[in-house]
Amino acid sequence: MITAGIDAGSRTIKVVLFDSGASQVLARGMAEQGVDQARLAEELFERTLQEAGLTRDHLAGIVATGYGRQALRFAHTTITEITCHAQGVHHLAPEARTIIEMGGQDSKVIRLEVSGQVRDFAMNDRCAAGTGRFLEVLASRLGVGFAELGELSSTSRRPAPISSTCVVFAETEIVGLLADGTLKADIAAGVQTAIATRVAAMVGAPIDPPVYFTGGVALQAGMVGALEQVLACPIRVAPQPQFTGALGAAILATRRAH
Repeated sequence: MITAGIDAGSRTIKVVLFDSGASQVLARGMAEQGVDQARLAEELFERTLQEAGLTRDHLAGIVATGYGRQALRFAHTTITEITCHAQGVHHLAPEARTIIEMGGQDSKVIRLEVSGQVRDFAMNDRCAAGTGRFLEVLASRLGVGFAELGELSSTSRRPAPISSTCVVFAETEIVGLLADGTLKADIAAGVQTAIATRVAAMVGAPIDPPVYFTGGVALQAGMVGALEQVLACPIRVAPQPQFTGALGAAILATRRAH
């Protein structure tokens, strides 16, 4: 049985095609989000199908998740990203007990049962200070690419303290630090520590290991280190962390098709 999962996130759209018989991903695709997200999602969906040599007739089910899931009328049903990320990570790492998912506009902490079911979760969706958006603002202010932040922060010897808990005020704080001659590496490391601290507040204590980091921000090596330092525990990055939501959606589509 082949199914599709589509994660319409705030910054990117992801598609996963899943073969339940072989328990493996057949294809995956990603595109930047935009104003007409329904059209962008459908175009990406069709392109991913074509690359896999498939058509919609081959699919037993299509599940949409993420920020823009309600706009994807071609999906058979929608499921929240909390449930989808839980299923996606559990499929990849059955031993996972805590998931930290950090996207463009929100961040989540999800605790799992041994079965992979969601035990409880916390979500920050009211402020960008604990999300990828904060890192985008930082990269812009430092004049570096988003992908370069991790390498830059790794050279820091004295992370700059970032006291503001709002991105708008933190941006002003960053401008001030630059004007005072603070090294870009120290500012980058300071912001990553500030984000990790906000996530740690959602995690609470005690934390249940193993802890898996997922979402696009998990590709930032500097964020992994910052989380490990603040949480005082190892952080494992999920394989293909941008796609765990779409993968979980595809797996759930398989279950609904039975």
